[in-house]
Amino acid sequence: MRILALVPGGIGDQILFFPTLETLKSKYPNAVIDVLVEPRAKAAYRICKNVDDVLIFDYKDRSSLADYLNLLGIIRDQEYDVALTTGSPWFVELLLWLNGIPVRVGYKNNNAWLLSSSVPFKSEQYKAHTYHDLLAGLGINVPCPPIQINVPKNDINWTENETNRLDIKDSGYILLYSSSELYPLASWQKIVTDICSKQPELPIVLLQDANNGKWISAVQQTVPSLKIITPTDLGKLAATVAGANLLLCTVSIPMYLAIATGTYAIALSSSTEEKLLPPKSDSYLSLQSSTGKLADLKPDQVLEQVWRS
Repeated sequence: MRILALVPGGIGDQILFFPTLETLKSKYPNAVIDVLVEPRAKAAYRICKNVDDVLIFDYKDRSSLADYLNLLGIIRDQEYDVALTTGSPWFVELLLWLNGIPVRVGYKNNNAWLLSSSVPFKSEQYKAHTYHDLLAGLGINVPCPPIQINVPKNDINWTENETNRLDIKDSGYILLYSSSELYPLASWQKIVTDICSKQPELPIVLLQDANNGKWISAVQQTVPSLKIITPTDLGKLAATVAGANLLLCTVSIPMYLAIATGTYAIALSSSTEEKLLPPKSDSYLSLQSSTGKLADLKPDQVLEQVWRS
């Protein structure tokens, strides 16, 4: 059996699709499973063991007729038996229909006639569960498993070398990450100052990526002794998160990696991010303000949970 999963979106969307891939592989251990993703999302599959090949297509780009014909040819050459789509544009679903893939599963919408089976789209629930619902179209009705990842050995070695360089391998560390400017810088600064004053022997490490350099600089100005680590790919990021004593972050990819690796995570979230948050567990906590606005979450509320953890 050959299965194609069409998953538009970024890296976070792919990680939330991992449980669906996990169930597919457990039900069809001998199946070949490929995914069709946007170029920006290919990196996610560095840490996924359940995919044989990653095909690239820019769902949002103004693709030419030649691009669609090329995609049509790629899909036809692979002779897929099953296609799952998490919300592809109608013209991509049309290509699946034109290819004659026998089983085509997606959500109930105006384009459902292009599918052989459709399932209800439950937008109010955790997004990983919404993705997993697609399997009902294959007659698979089992609980959604947790996110599982597979970190390459080279990435684990890289993280060990970095923690040695930063002199934090033996002491452990608290990892901080912000993916946006929605949570006030002054609040972050108060949190960092309090942690450093109460536990000066426990290093705080700021997690840097391509988008949060301004946040890194501003927080480090408050406490110049803070350490910085910059993983260069998702595997190294996962290994860095796995090595932390605690991750304090906004809703982000590191949050999902913490959940997958068992690192205790406290996520600062807004009410609009609820469907991106997993169910409550002993290793994960979501904090919201009484107003639902991330900016209104008081540093003291965050620190209370940090010290409780």
